[in-house]
Amino acid sequence: MTITSAGKTYKKNLILAVTVIFGLLLFMFSIDFLTYSLAKLNNEVANTLFMATSNPFVGLFIGLLTTALIQSSSTVSAMVVVLVASGNLSLTQAVPLIMGANIGTTLTSTLVAFGYIMKKKSFRKALSAGVLHDLFNIISVILLLPLEVYFGLLSKMAAWITRGLGAGSTIFEGDLSYQGFFLRPLSYYLAEWLHWPLFGLLVGVLLLVGSIKILSALAYRSLITPNFKKIRKHIFNFPYRSFAYGMFFTAAVQSSTVTTSLMVTAVATGKVALRKVFPFIMGANLGTTITAVIAALYKTEAAISVAIVHVLFNLIGALLFLPFPALREIPVRFARNFGKKTANTRFVGFAYILLTFFIIPFFLIYFNQSDGESGTDTTPTLPKTEEVSNIRIGSGEKLP
Repeated sequence: MTITSAGKTYKKNLILAVTVIFGLLLFMFSIDFLTYSLAKLNNEVANTLFMATSNPFVGLFIGLLTTALIQSSSTVSAMVVVLVASGNLSLTQAVPLIMGANIGTTLTSTLVAFGYIMKKKSFRKALSAGVLHDLFNIISVILLLPLEVYFGLLSKMAAWITRGLGAGSTIFEGDLSYQGFFLRPLSYYLAEWLHWPLFGLLVGVLLLVGSIKILSALAYRSLITPNFKKIRKHIFNFPYRSFAYGMFFTAAVQSSTVTTSLMVTAVATGKVALRKVFPFIMGANLGTTITAVIAALYKTEAAISVAIVHVLFNLIGALLFLPFPALREIPVRFARNFGKKTANTRFVGFAYILLTFFIIPFFLIYFNQSDGESGTDTTPTLPKTEEVSNIRIGSGEKLP
């Protein structure tokens, strides 16, 4: 009888593990297919948009809006690499785009929280976890963007490191694009079968929404197993260990969207405290830069420099919070208070998503273009970065 019971438990755990893996694969495929469909549809539009302004603040919102629409910072990073490598965009112009992409990619984990909207307590916790990812990137941008604009912090560091690596001044030729997950061949096949890009886009959105619901249900089942208590104690009770797991797991799946969405579910079900999830989220943010690092294997200065900028932004952001428990509490408190407010007034959550990711970026970009057409120069003066602002990585010019 004991053997029979053990056999049933083993079979149950095996089925659960297989279904969880299936849910993850479906989620990853939905993201990859949506990424491919949107990139195929909007590459020219995005490239034109990226080159439309040299205003760093508008560049930030261009990166944010484009990533929110495409739902992949990896794709946006690859587009930026192409533009910098071809000499159409300077390295300093690329930095705000990378920063905006980091904010835009947090949209999915926030949307996952709305899967719990009918359960007030779970919704409050889930939204707090989703917004925590947003706040970390927003605070990092608030601190680092002015330093980049006025002192060229990230672009100078990236140029210096690239020079130290001995990268050649190779002129970029050909097509460089994000290769996606290992499921990309299936995305190719489905896109070809659907043929019409807009129809493929619709299918991608439906797959993403459906996979989020399936994954949330599967993750909940896995989180209530006794084994998760051991995992929780092993990972989340130690900030640096949690940071390392977030970084390596995200690097393995090449998407912070997958890992942070799982954390939203873990917090929503009360299995992990919001405070303990924060180091994991910071690690996931750093781990997602693996795609840019892989792009650097193309050995162009553009790929290397953009990859370094991406890594530096996320690394410096993590170093600002990870070693200091008191500082880690700041975004956690903001996220918790926002979750409470939104749980009582659902409209606040919808307004936050629409304003932050779509309406404000769109109107800022639109009005900037209107000013540009009327002959008004909206580009701020950069008194201390003149020597960096003209760096055209990949166009044959030497680094400073």
